[in-house]
Amino acid sequence: MLARQSSLHASDRELARFHFRVVLAAVAVLAALSLLGARFFYLQVVQHDYYSTRAEDNRISVVPIVPNRGVIVDRAGIVLARNYSAFTLEITPSKVDDLEATIDGLGKLIEIEAKDRRRFRKLLDEGKTFESLPIRTRLTEEEVARFAANRYLFPGVEVKARLFRQYPLGSTASHAIGYINRINKRDLEKIAESEEAANYKGTDHIGKTGLEQKYEFALHGETGYEQVEIDAGGRAIRSLSRTPPVQGSHLTLTLDVKLQEVAEEAFGDRRGALVAIEPSTGGILALVSSPTFDPNLFIDGIRNEDWDVLNKSRDRPMLNRALNGTYPPGSTFKPFMALAGLETGRRTAGQSISDPGFFNFGGHHFRDDKVGGHGTVDMYKSIVQSCDTYYYQLATDMGIDAIAGFMGQLGFGQRTGVDIEGESEGVLPSPEWKKRRFRRPEQQKWYAGETVSIGIGQGYNSYTPIQLAQATATVANKGVMFRPHLVKYITDSRTGEKTMIEPEPLRRLPWKPQHVETIKNAMIGVNTQGTGARAFAGAGYTSGGKTGTAQVYSLKGSTYKESAIRKELRDHALFIAFAPADEPKIALAVIVENGGFGAQSAAPIARMVIDYYLLGKLPKGAAAEDDVKED
Repeated sequence: MLARQSSLHASDRELARFHFRVVLAAVAVLAALSLLGARFFYLQVVQHDYYSTRAEDNRISVVPIVPNRGVIVDRAGIVLARNYSAFTLEITPSKVDDLEATIDGLGKLIEIEAKDRRRFRKLLDEGKTFESLPIRTRLTEEEVARFAANRYLFPGVEVKARLFRQYPLGSTASHAIGYINRINKRDLEKIAESEEAANYKGTDHIGKTGLEQKYEFALHGETGYEQVEIDAGGRAIRSLSRTPPVQGSHLTLTLDVKLQEVAEEAFGDRRGALVAIEPSTGGILALVSSPTFDPNLFIDGIRNEDWDVLNKSRDRPMLNRALNGTYPPGSTFKPFMALAGLETGRRTAGQSISDPGFFNFGGHHFRDDKVGGHGTVDMYKSIVQSCDTYYYQLATDMGIDAIAGFMGQLGFGQRTGVDIEGESEGVLPSPEWKKRRFRRPEQQKWYAGETVSIGIGQGYNSYTPIQLAQATATVANKGVMFRPHLVKYITDSRTGEKTMIEPEPLRRLPWKPQHVETIKNAMIGVNTQGTGARAFAGAGYTSGGKTGTAQVYSLKGSTYKESAIRKELRDHALFIAFAPADEPKIALAVIVENGGFGAQSAAPIARMVIDYYLLGKLPKGAAAEDDVKED
């Protein structure tokens, strides 16, 4: 009996323990379910928006659609930069099992160079695997047909039509127009600074030089977007929505491309520059840097052999001489010096000097260009016959501070602000400039003897052709200076609305009208009876001009003899001009590097350009080189 009771008690304890374990397990399960439920609630309700967005992002990808770049035309509507459609062989990496084998197989059908592979790899690193990436651009019709016949062998590969930039006139005006090229790290930094990064998604090219660079954001347009649904493997399934891109704005230039072609042809194979400006607006009619280059070479990345030809050439075709080349102005500086003499009261138009053929200063003889001198010389004769002695004396009488002050108002030694980046300042010499330029105290001192050569456009004087053209245009326009510019108006591609680039007067110089007329009349005399007379003989209009010859190296007292000097050491030839004389429509500056005398090399180029602009034809005979041996 006792044994049975003991057994029953043991069973009760076992049952109690079992019940306890069941309850404990139930509590644990309920706690776990509660935690799981709480977690589900947190994820599904509290964090719903967050995870919903992430899931949608994983399901949908936004693919950028690159806009059509704006067109550039000259003042008459002649196309200078445009876009054209061409076939491109493209691979969608996510649809290809073995990328290298696919490219190798394609290479047996269509020529794929090492540079094509490098470009593809770079795009692959930057893009997404479901995007279509070009492996070869600008396929020929034969290549397209060859691939089409074998397309079944290459899943994930297709031929597409893409837009490419083209410069239909090749090298014409290339330094003004510039070119586009692939975006590099520096470009990305510039884009980020401008807060335009979102607008450049998918864009491979950007303006590198000229107007293509300066007006990049206007020409680029607005990037469009396409929402694409993708699967877990990153493969595109279908397009959900599409926001079309907006084509870039179009540029209409002040440039006259026919005039540009005449000017470039006039240079031939000679190095130099020409800038022609409309005095009343500052609009650039022609901007020449010779030799030039073909911007089409750069669009898809220039070939090494083409770059070597351009980069290693002694003629430096990539240098924009019109804006970046700096040269002594030589005797083209004399009309501005004469005007400075009148305005500062150091000279009157009728005041004369006696020219013995040299100017003596501090025991040093500064020689005149004419042995024996020009005799009695007034201001008119000093410009027409280009008398050095007159300007040696004038520079000494004025002093360097007065010269620098006056020439600074004309824009010498400072950027003009033309709408192309990278313009050089040049050098307007002054005591302050010399202190900044040199380190040693003895080098920083300005010596009175240095002022003498400044008067004839030599010494430290060094200016760009566009500065010389701007100063000439300012005199022709009676002291009203406009900022040179190449863009006339910008057209919105959507609305057709034109935004005019209004002429911007930089300053109105308070010159006395009679002083300006004195200088202009003397410059007319240059082209009718002076150093420019042969080049402008028989012209059907009246023009003003001034020849110039600038030394490349010091003669050190010896006599200049062109035939005995290496070509690269010969003098530069310069010429400035405006026409018609009464109401100037064109003002220009020309420089021919190592061209010798300005009347011989530079003035005939100016005649060709002005003849075409005013008369619509090339001169016959008058522009031929002659035997003039003066400035």
